[in-house]
Amino acid sequence: MTSNSSFSKEVLNLDCEKETEKICTRINSYLSTDLKRRGLVVGISGGIDSSVTLALAVKALGKERVFALQMPEQHSAEETLYLSGLLASHFGVQSQHEDITGILKALGFYSRYAQTVRNVIPDYTEEWKSKIVLPNIMEKSGYSIFSIVAQSPDGKQIRKRLDLNTYLGIVAATNFKQRVRKMLEYYHADRLNFAVAGTPNRLEFDQGFFVKLGDGAADIKPIAHLYKTQVYQLAEYLGVPQEIRSRPPTTDTYSLAQSQDEFYFQLSHDKLDLCMYAKNNNIPETEVSAVIDLTPEQIRKVYADIDNKRKTTRYLHLKPLLVDAIPEILA
Repeated sequence: MTSNSSFSKEVLNLDCEKETEKICTRINSYLSTDLKRRGLVVGISGGIDSSVTLALAVKALGKERVFALQMPEQHSAEETLYLSGLLASHFGVQSQHEDITGILKALGFYSRYAQTVRNVIPDYTEEWKSKIVLPNIMEKSGYSIFSIVAQSPDGKQIRKRLDLNTYLGIVAATNFKQRVRKMLEYYHADRLNFAVAGTPNRLEFDQGFFVKLGDGAADIKPIAHLYKTQVYQLAEYLGVPQEIRSRPPTTDTYSLAQSQDEFYFQLSHDKLDLCMYAKNNNIPETEVSAVIDLTPEQIRKVYADIDNKRKTTRYLHLKPLLVDAIPEILA
């Protein structure tokens, strides 16, 4: 694709009415033709992506054919249950609260997590709080290395760099949360003869910000083609409550409050949206620099990071690999 000399922040502006109609038409078509299911199950967290996915499902199918699941656990933010309940009530859908703390305890998640963290913080116990973070992409040089920020019961914070094995152990443990939630979504989908809606936006889908067979599993992903900026536009158009629209993006995975930027993306979503759009459309760094507050060199670093995440998370997008093709089965 050739360079677009009229690059501006407005390139991500949506015709929300037209986009909503397109998505809703596709949802109905997929359910009736491909999936053969009556409605959609949506796991809701009070975040912008699951909220817009729910709103689109209601717009497409009617509130009677949408089932919302609230699935917090003991590390979830205090406002998660309130905001997800507000969303379900606002759109009038049937919902169910499934606290997954008990399931996670039975799986040994909390003890496994604490034991892994003790590799770098020997005093860490299940009473502590923590999160893992990456440096801002503008401050780092070379490879990004995760650190853990831990807070003791008396409020003291410690930050330690993670070695690879400890990082992998922490991620492996926290992935229990997404996989348990998806298990419950499919339980209710099977019970209702519904399909499961996934909630990733384009940044998350493109950059591998999801758990394979966890939040990455779904029958339909209605907003995976939309940049985060565009998801916010649709949220306003569809009437998602202001309390949700004004909430900063969060992972709501670790016990300490954590933004998506510090955990994975390393840049605010509005800037990353524009950088990814520009990269996808072969727009030179100098043109992007004139629009957002980054130098051409910084933008090159962002482009390189986008490429690196695409490469390292390609595994997440792969279907199960077969030794020989089975032509009778849909590829």
